[in-house]
Amino acid sequence: MISTRNIDEPVDDPSAPSVGEHTDRLLTRVALGDREAFASLYDGLAPLVYGLTRRVVRDARQAEEVTQEVFIELWRRADQFDGTRGSARTWVATIAHHRAVDRVRAERARGLRNDRYAAIATAAVPDGGPEGVAIDRDRARRARQALEQLDPRQRQAVQLAFYDGLKHTQIAELLGVPLGTVKSRIRSGLLALRRRDDFAAAG
Repeated sequence: MISTRNIDEPVDDPSAPSVGEHTDRLLTRVALGDREAFASLYDGLAPLVYGLTRRVVRDARQAEEVTQEVFIELWRRADQFDGTRGSARTWVATIAHHRAVDRVRAERARGLRNDRYAAIATAAVPDGGPEGVAIDRDRARRARQALEQLDPRQRQAVQLAFYDGLKHTQIAELLGVPLGTVKSRIRSGLLALRRRDDFAAAG
């Protein structure tokens, strides 16, 4: 469960640091491996992170999962926080937003991939009989086998483009390679698949 205590709650001690300063100090201590500081940071910022992610992903369960992912990332990346570029709260909120958007994109890609698999599995000849289903299952099996025979880099690029529904620019960013390389791998992969399909048809 996500804590309901918020780090924005006012303090009675007028000499206490401001909310922003307190959060910055906690994050600095987390970067040094301070687990108590991390617990305090979690208690204080979890409601903020959960609220942000819930507005993006909509689903409560997924919002909780993303919130946990955000704090795991904070524990690992706390040393990357630069207080001269903004407050810790802003930095955390940015990470939360990015994580939530990534989750939405992943769910959308998963849905597209499932739709494609369903289309392959259910597509049939006009009479829709068992023979048509058997033919399409055989086509799907041959398509999977052809993909498995591709060069691993070609197969990865083709799957990301046609099964995960990613754009070429997204694939390039994900794989850390130039856009031209992604296009080349997809093109050569499709040509290889076509040659295998033509060979199978001729056989």
